[in-house]
Amino acid sequence: MHVRKGDKALLSGDLIHELKRKVIHLTSIAIVLCYYAFGQQAILLLLTVYLIAILEIEYFRIEWGKKLPIVHSLFREKEADRLGGHVFFTMGCIIAISIFPEKIASAAILMTTFGDASAAIFGKAFGKTWIPGLKDRAVEGCAAEFIVDVAIGAIFLSNWLLILVMAGTATVVETLANKMDDNLLIPLFSGFNGYLIFLIQPYLS
Repeated sequence: MHVRKGDKALLSGDLIHELKRKVIHLTSIAIVLCYYAFGQQAILLLLTVYLIAILEIEYFRIEWGKKLPIVHSLFREKEADRLGGHVFFTMGCIIAISIFPEKIASAAILMTTFGDASAAIFGKAFGKTWIPGLKDRAVEGCAAEFIVDVAIGAIFLSNWLLILVMAGTATVVETLANKMDDNLLIPLFSGFNGYLIFLIQPYLS
C-alpha cells in the first residue's frame, strides 16, 4: 500500500509500523529456499500444515476476539475482523507452487513480498506524486515496486519479456487491488501471465 504523506510524526509512526509488518515477509525467502532444497511435495505439505495452523489461530482471533500480544499489533485496522494477509499469501504460495514452473513460482512469490514492501516503504517515505483517481497510491512507490520486481525476476529468469510481464503485472495488481487481497492476487496473476508468455513465446518466434 502507498499512504499519502501527512504530518511528520504520523508518517514516522506509520513507517515504523509498516517496516515491522514487512519483516514478516522475509518468510518468503524461507519458502523459496525450502522449495529448492526439499522439492515441491515437501514445501506444499509444509505450507498446507502451516495454513491449517494459522487458520485455527485466525478463527479464535476473529470469532472469539482472542489476541496474541505481539502479533496482533501487526494487523492493519481493516484486518480486525477478517483474515490477515498472511493467510491469503500462504494460499497464493500453495497454488503458485502447485501450478507454475519452479522459477516462475519462486519469482512470483518474492515479487509479492518484496515488491509490495518496496511500494509501501517508498510510498510512505518519499511519496509526492499521487496517481489521480487512486486512493493513496504514489508514483514513487509504484516505480520502486516495478524496479524491485524486475530485479527479482532477473535472479530466476533469463527471458526479459517474461520478467517484464511478471513485474508489470505484479505492480499493476498491487496498485489497483482494493477490495481483494493482493497477497493472493499477485502470485497468481503475475505467475499466470508469466507462464502464458513461457508457453506461447516459442510459437511467436
